[in-house]
Amino acid sequence: MISIIDDDESVRTATASLVRSLGLATSLFASAEDFLNSDQLTCSDCVITDVQMPGMSGMELQVRLKASGNPVPVIVITAFPEERLRHQAMSAGAIGFLSKPFDGGEMVACLDRALQDPQGQQVSL
Repeated sequence: MISIIDDDESVRTATASLVRSLGLATSLFASAEDFLNSDQLTCSDCVITDVQMPGMSGMELQVRLKASGNPVPVIVITAFPEERLRHQAMSAGAIGFLSKPFDGGEMVACLDRALQDPQGQQVSL
């Protein structure tokens, strides 16, 4: 299950279409808070999150997940690709940091990395 969190419905829908084209299931959320209050919190195989959203940002979500011991891989997407944010996301363990509009191939590569088990075996794609 891939959870996609973005306040822009068109981005959520387009990202979900790409992910589903790979044969993966998706759950869509308009905010980090909606995701944190959902049953997908504990069963997501990967989280794709926008940085700038009303309420909790994607960066805050990433920190919250890590602090709670949730090992879910995170892919960060943003329309404002500042190097400071890239460094912060990657230092906190993000699998990828993609600029909107992102290349579908780059997202697929990030999902490939996210869905590898610790021994390097593909688990979903």
